[in-house]
Amino acid sequence: MMRRRRFTQTQSLEARLAQEAERLRERAKKLPHGPEREILIRKARQAETGSHMSEWLRSPGLQPPE
Repeated sequence: MMRRRRFTQTQSLEARLAQEAERLRERAKKLPHGPEREILIRKARQAETGSHMSEWLRSPGLQPPE
């Protein structure tokens, strides 16, 4: 049976998604206008949205029902 390789993340999910969004935006800046650039910008927006959603879900104002 194969064992899963596990490792501990050193950064939060929000930080990793924000870094990925920044990296994608930098790559998109170097490309000419076109479909490839639009795809990278869309992926960056999705990463930012995921980061914001994760922050919102972890916020203390959001409590589970009692």
